[in-house]
Amino acid sequence: MKVIQSVHPDDFKTYQTGLIRERFLIDNLVKADQINCVYTHYDRMIIGAACPVNKKPYLESYPNLRAEYFLERREIGIINVAGEGEITADGQTWVLGKLDCLYIGKGVKSVSFSAKNAEHPPVFYILSAPAHATYPTQLITHAQAAKVNAGDASTANKRTINKYIHADGINSCQLVMGLTILHEGSVWNTMPPHVHDRRMEAYFYFDVPAGQRIFHYMGQGDETRHVIMDNYDAIVSPPWSIHAGSGTASYSFIWGMAGENLDYTDMDAIAIPDIR
Repeated sequence: MKVIQSVHPDDFKTYQTGLIRERFLIDNLVKADQINCVYTHYDRMIIGAACPVNKKPYLESYPNLRAEYFLERREIGIINVAGEGEITADGQTWVLGKLDCLYIGKGVKSVSFSAKNAEHPPVFYILSAPAHATYPTQLITHAQAAKVNAGDASTANKRTINKYIHADGINSCQLVMGLTILHEGSVWNTMPPHVHDRRMEAYFYFDVPAGQRIFHYMGQGDETRHVIMDNYDAIVSPPWSIHAGSGTASYSFIWGMAGENLDYTDMDAIAIPDIR
C-alpha cells in the first residue's frame, strides 16, 4: 500500500507539477477485480477503490496497519459510482446501486465486493479512518441522502450536494462523506473556496466524460497551484489547502473528511477576490 506523507505549506510553494502530482494525486485506483488502497498521513485516512467484475475481492489488512483485519481499529465509508453491486460484511449482504453509500463500523472482520452484472460492474470508492467506537453498519441510498442545492448557472457552479455520513446522517467516529453533482453547463465546484484547519479532505472525481479533464486547485488561498485530473482520479487536500476545481465539462465528485469534528459547516471561507 502506497504511503503519502504530510507536506508543509512552505515546502509546497517550491513544488513543480511532477512533484505535486507525486505527493497528492492518487491515480490508477480502479482496476478490474482488485482492491487498491493508499495510506495517507493526513489524519491517517486511507483512500481506495474496489472494482469487482468476475471475482469477489476481499478487503484484507495491510502489513503497515499492524492489524489482524482491516477494520480492527478503523471505520469505512463506501460509495458506488457505477453499476449495481453487492458488499458482504460479516455474512450480511447489501445491494448498492449507483450513488448509494454503505458505512461499516469498527470490528467487522470480513468485507467483500461483488458485481451483479459483469458487463456493468460497480466501482466502489473507499474512505477509511481510525475509529474509537463502534457504530452499526448502515446503508443509505442516493434518494435518502440529505440534499443541498448550491451555486447558480450564471456563475457556472450550479450543483447539488448529497450528504451521507455526517452529524445528522449516518453516525461515525470521524468520517464525513458525501458527493456533489454539477448540473449540465456548470463546471466549477466548491467556489468560493475554503479551508478547514481541523480536518483533511479528499476528492474523487467521476462521471468525467471521455476526453475531458478536471483542473483541481490546491495550495494556500493566496498562492494556489493546479493539478489536471482524469475520471476516477482522487487527490488529497491538507488542512491548509483549498480544494476546488473546474472542468472542461460537467462532472461529479465524492468529498470525504476526517479529523477534529463532524461539523460539515466547519470551514474558513476565502473570498474570490482574495484568491491568488
